[in-house]
Amino acid sequence: MKNLLVLFISIIAILPAMGENAKVKRPETYNYQRGIEATNEGNSEEALGYFYKELEDNPKNGYAHMWIAVLRYNNEEYGKGLTEVDLAIKNLPKKDYEFLASAYSVRARLYLALEDTTKALDDLALAIKTNPEVTTALEQRAQLYYELSQYDLSNADYYQITNLDQGSFIGYMGIGRNLLEQKQWDQAIEQFNKAALMYSDNAVVYSFRAEAYMGKEKWPEATDDIIKALAIDSDDKAFSMMQDLKEPAFSMIKAKMKIQSAKNPNEAKWPYYIGIIHENSEQYEKAIPFYEEANNKDTNDAFLYRMANCYSEIGNYEKALEYINKAIELDSTAVQYAPFKANLYYKMGNYKESIAEWDKLQALYPELSAVYGNRAWVKTTLGDDEGAIEDFTMSIVIDPESANSYMCRGDAYARQGNNELAQADYLKVIEIENSPEKYDRIPFAYQGLGEYEKAVAAMDTIIARDESDSGNYYDAACIYSRMKNKTKALEYLEKSFEMGYTDFNHIRADYDMTFLRDTEEFKTLIEKYESSFKAKTPNKVTEEVKKEEITTEIPFTKESGVCNVKCKINELPLYFVFDTGASTVSLSMVEATFMMKNGYLNKKDVVGSQYFQDANGNVSEGTIINIRQVDFGGLKLENVRASVVRNQKAPLLLGQSVLGRLGKIEIDNNNRILKITHQK
Repeated sequence: MKNLLVLFISIIAILPAMGENAKVKRPETYNYQRGIEATNEGNSEEALGYFYKELEDNPKNGYAHMWIAVLRYNNEEYGKGLTEVDLAIKNLPKKDYEFLASAYSVRARLYLALEDTTKALDDLALAIKTNPEVTTALEQRAQLYYELSQYDLSNADYYQITNLDQGSFIGYMGIGRNLLEQKQWDQAIEQFNKAALMYSDNAVVYSFRAEAYMGKEKWPEATDDIIKALAIDSDDKAFSMMQDLKEPAFSMIKAKMKIQSAKNPNEAKWPYYIGIIHENSEQYEKAIPFYEEANNKDTNDAFLYRMANCYSEIGNYEKALEYINKAIELDSTAVQYAPFKANLYYKMGNYKESIAEWDKLQALYPELSAVYGNRAWVKTTLGDDEGAIEDFTMSIVIDPESANSYMCRGDAYARQGNNELAQADYLKVIEIENSPEKYDRIPFAYQGLGEYEKAVAAMDTIIARDESDSGNYYDAACIYSRMKNKTKALEYLEKSFEMGYTDFNHIRADYDMTFLRDTEEFKTLIEKYESSFKAKTPNKVTEEVKKEEITTEIPFTKESGVCNVKCKINELPLYFVFDTGASTVSLSMVEATFMMKNGYLNKKDVVGSQYFQDANGNVSEGTIINIRQVDFGGLKLENVRASVVRNQKAPLLLGQSVLGRLGKIEIDNNNRILKITHQK
C-alpha cells in the first residue's frame, strides 16, 4: 500500500472533546471518567476495566462502548471492536452528531483492518454526512482514495477540506501528493509553491517539492529544497532522498551541505549528512572523517555506529569493533548494534564470540526469527550441523516464509545424509520463492534437487535483475562450486572480486566453497584480491589502529555521594558533577549568564533548544550552547554541546557528550581518581 505522505490521524484524536455538547449531556460518572484518563495515559487494560464497570451500571452507555471499540482497535482485536462500535452507534444519542460521526469513522477503520474497503467507504460517507463541518472523516476518506489510486475522488475531498479550513496543511499537501503520484510535476510544484507561502517553516513542503523537481530533473532546485527541509527539522523524507542522489545532484548536495556546515559550525548534522551520502555511494574512506567531525561536535551513538560500519566495509574490523563498542556504551538499548557486533565477529573469523553475541540477543528477543537463522549459520561454519538444524527449525517455526532457513536447513540435512528431509526443504524454498522477484535462494534449491539447468537459469535471472551487485556474482560462484564446475566457479568468483566483493573470511568459511577451498587456483585468487584490497586501505586508518593508548588519572572530590571534578570551559575554571547518566554537559542559567556577560560565551555559541534529562529522570527545558573548549584534567576537547537548564539550582553536570569522547573511563572510589584510557 502506497504511503508517500503521512496523513495519519490517531484514532483517539477522532473522538470529540469530552466537554458537554450543546444538544446532549455526556456522561460524567466515575468509572467512565477514570476510563478516559487511563486511556489517555496509555493504560489500555486499566481503561477497559473501568469502561466495563461503567457498562455494568449503565449498559446503554454508548460512549463507553465507543471507547472500548477504540481500545480493541488499538489492540488489533477487530472483531471485538466491531461488536462494540455497533453497540455504540445503537446507543449513542442521535443528537450527539459529533460522537456519532466519530463512531462511523472508527468503524470504517475497523473495516479497513478487515480489508473491507466498500463498507469502510460507506461508513466514511455516513460520518461526513452526520458531521459535515468537521474535516476528520474527509481526511480519512481522501487518504483511502489515494491508496486506491482514485486521485480525482481524493482531490475532491482535499478541496472540500480546504473549503472548510482555508489553513488546512493536510488539504493542500494532499492535493500536491496526489499530483506527484500521477507524475504531474508542474502542477505539483505549483501546489507546493502555494503551500510554501502558507507554511514556510514546515519541512515537509520542501521535501515534497524536491521530489517534484527531481521528477523534472531540475537538480539545483531539488537539492535546494532538500537542504531547506533538512535545515528545518532533519525531515525524514529529505534524508531518504539525499541518500539516493546520483550525479550531477550528488556533487550539488555535497557542496551545499559543506556550505551549511561552514555557516553553522556548531551543528553536527551537516558533516553527518555528508558522511551518509559518501557511505551510500560506497565511498567509505571519505565518509569516516565527516562522521568523526560530527562526533567531535556532538557525541552520538549513531555517528559511532556509522563509523563502525564504514570501517567494517573497508575491512578494518578491529577499528569497527572499537567503534561499535563505543556506540553500545552510549546506548545499549539500540537494537541494531548487537546484531552488527555479532556479524562483525563472524567477519573477523571469531565464530565463538559471534555465537555468544547471538546467544545474548536470543535471550532478549526469543521470538525473533533472524536471531536463530543467523546463529544457525555460524554454527554451520563450526561444523555443528545438529545445532544449526535446531536453530533453523526455530527460525522456520517463527517465520514459516523464511526461504533462507529452509535452504540452509536442507543443506545441513544433506550433509548428514538425510536426503529425504533435505529434498523436502529445497521444494519448500521453490514454493515460497515462486516469482523472479523472490529468486534469491531458488538457484541453490534447484542445485540441491539436482536440477542444474534450472539452477543456472535462475542464477542468470538474478544477475540480470541487478548486474551491479557483487554479491550476485559471488552467489553464482557458489552455485557452480556446488555443482563442481571449477572453471565457472572461479570465473564468477573473480568477477565478484572485480565488482567489489571483499568478505574474504566468509569466503574461506562458506561451505558452498568446499569444492574449491583446497585448490591452488582458489588460494591464489583469494590472496591476489585480498592483498590488493588491503593495499587500498588508507594510511590514516592504519595509523589510527596503531596509536598508543595511555591512561590519564584525574582526581575528584566527593560531597553527599556526588563526584565533583575540576574543569575549565572556555578557560573559565569550574567544578562539574561527574554524571554518567546525563546525556550532555549541562549548566544552570546563572553560570551561562555569567559566562555570556564576561566573554566566555558569545551569541554565535547559542545553537538551539531541547529537553534535558538527568540520571534521575528529571526533565528540564534548556538552551543548547556550543562550548568551544572543555579542559578536563589536561584532556582538551573542542566544540562540546551543553544544555543551559532554566533552573537556577541545577547542578553543573559532566555528561556523555564529553565522556563519550574521552575514552574508557574507570572510577577508583578508594583513591578518588578517574582513570581515562585514550589514544595518545
